[in-house]
Amino acid sequence: MAVIPVDIAGRPYEVRVGTGLLETVAQQCAGRLRKKRVPIVTDERVHAAWGNVVEASLVAAGHEPAWRILPAGEATKSWDQLAALVDWLLAEEVERGDHILALGGGVIGDLTGFAASIVKRGCNFIQLPTTLLAQVDSSVGGKTAINTPAGKNLVGAFHQPALVLADLAALDTLPRRELQAGYAEVVKYGLLGDAAFFDWCEAHGAAMLAGDPALREYAVSRSVEAKAKIVKADERETLGLRALLNLGHTFGHALEAQTGFSDRLLHGEGVALGMVLAARYSARRGHFPAAQAERIARHFADAGMIGNISALGLNCDGAALTAHMLHDKKMDAGTLPFLLLNAIGEAFLAKDVELADVAAFLDQELAR
Repeated sequence: MAVIPVDIAGRPYEVRVGTGLLETVAQQCAGRLRKKRVPIVTDERVHAAWGNVVEASLVAAGHEPAWRILPAGEATKSWDQLAALVDWLLAEEVERGDHILALGGGVIGDLTGFAASIVKRGCNFIQLPTTLLAQVDSSVGGKTAINTPAGKNLVGAFHQPALVLADLAALDTLPRRELQAGYAEVVKYGLLGDAAFFDWCEAHGAAMLAGDPALREYAVSRSVEAKAKIVKADERETLGLRALLNLGHTFGHALEAQTGFSDRLLHGEGVALGMVLAARYSARRGHFPAAQAERIARHFADAGMIGNISALGLNCDGAALTAHMLHDKKMDAGTLPFLLLNAIGEAFLAKDVELADVAAFLDQELAR
């Protein structure tokens, strides 16, 4: 088991990466589960795969699991589900010192973390991420949120977990498409600040996706280490450093919004396409070699993912996609900074981008 510290001032915690952590969840959470009843939030698919395993561990340790089982999918990150979850947690008499377990992918982690941040002005929660995307990204760093009609993740809070248990065994139960979507966030760490890690992805990404356990532990641990370093330096994204973690997200979120935050385009798929678009747009502006942008697109294609937005069959133009970007959280005084690339491993925040030029660029991409 790899243990990665996340040294947030005043609220440090560990991310543990290994196999069998859900089977021993009670022992892993020792000292944090103060009561007999333990509230657990999950979705239907994860509960079917892992509910019995988690329950057996807790019951053997003398606990009584209290399950909140939600529909699977991005639509669960909503006002209605947040309100219902908060009411349920209050009915369970959750106290500030208690720990809510979030068992699932990014949707469950985001929703549960946000609920934990507002119940009784803040209680504890533990992330039990079951997708590759959640293990390498959304479970670490304390960003919690729900979606609204105006856009993705626009209502939320910074609220750090007390512990993250990334059980690599959970990845064996994921559909190939979910693994690929999570892999986009692994590649992201190479593109934004570690060229050698991107080289590693090119060399080993296929074998990691195919199930090699040592490669999976390395990919998750290396990704978490990269994120932990950035989060420690800029927890609330006030210095500009943490914004680098949004590479591909401005384009990706616009694509997700255009597809209705549905299974038509998974979040990680949107991020992968977003990084390809960021690379190509960087080349358009003269920051980045066009051949390197195509190298990135080719890598995602080799991993079985879409490399061009034209393949989505969107019934829109570039202006419609940039309209979604106006709701981006990075908007500052009416200007939207863009994460672009100078080189593989060297991302930067550009604050002089004209949305009209982005729209023209997207029109070209839609016609590819």
